[in-house]
Amino acid sequence: MPTVTIDGIATRYEVVGSGPPLLMLSPGGFNATLDNWRTQGLYRRLGLLDRLSAGYSCIVFDKRESGESGGRVEQVGWLDYARQAEGLLDHLDIGRAHVMGGCVGCSIATTLAFVRPEMVLSLVLYSPAGGPKYRISQHARAHEHLAHVRDHGLTSVVELARETDKGYSEDPRVGPWATVIRRDPGLANEYADMDPRRYHGIVSAMVADLFDRDTAPGPDAEELMKLDVPTLVVPGQDPSHATSAARYLEECLAGAQYWDAKVEEQTAETAPTRVLQFLDQI
Repeated sequence: MPTVTIDGIATRYEVVGSGPPLLMLSPGGFNATLDNWRTQGLYRRLGLLDRLSAGYSCIVFDKRESGESGGRVEQVGWLDYARQAEGLLDHLDIGRAHVMGGCVGCSIATTLAFVRPEMVLSLVLYSPAGGPKYRISQHARAHEHLAHVRDHGLTSVVELARETDKGYSEDPRVGPWATVIRRDPGLANEYADMDPRRYHGIVSAMVADLFDRDTAPGPDAEELMKLDVPTLVVPGQDPSHATSAARYLEECLAGAQYWDAKVEEQTAETAPTRVLQFLDQI
């Protein structure tokens, strides 16, 4: 698959299908890879990428610090993720696109729409991550990771990341940079040599900024209310994708369409059909 360097970070991407551009921001938390649209839980069942690519040029990519994309050990925020998406559209010479997010991809999508509204033709926010249990679990995961760093050091994190293929969500001890550590010996050495106190500050500030509310994270409510972008919101219904997060986005985004379907009613037939119905009317 092709790779492009955006802000000094390698980004693996793929364009699937043909038609109007549809930027798809992957689900999967800290391991949001382009493959997740076909392999991860809900999205494997729904087959969204295969159906949508029949009528749209679907642009998918590995989020920074995920899959085969690169990364840097720094405080990463939603704006950094949005800049990666923006840079990919610029690379492909696409001035305006439909934007669809799954899970944390919804937070990146709304951030992109806020900072570059002229680039976003419409928004599809599918099963947005959020809710009180989601915030609590993210902070607990960071606490577990930092406790391991305190007790065993950063070199231990590098060794552990190389010994397993588990990601941060599966094993918090390996930390948010595990996939890059495995693939980039230079970053791994830099990581191991960091001042643990500085590293603690980076992770603590990053988690506090990314997961600072009991709703869908991303732009503030006041920022969301300024958007004038056609939007479809599709709810999730589990501890990491609380229905309240989807309702929050519906409330903040003027004129948003809300598909009030329970997760079990979202099938390989109904879900792509509903998304295409929305996109085709724009």
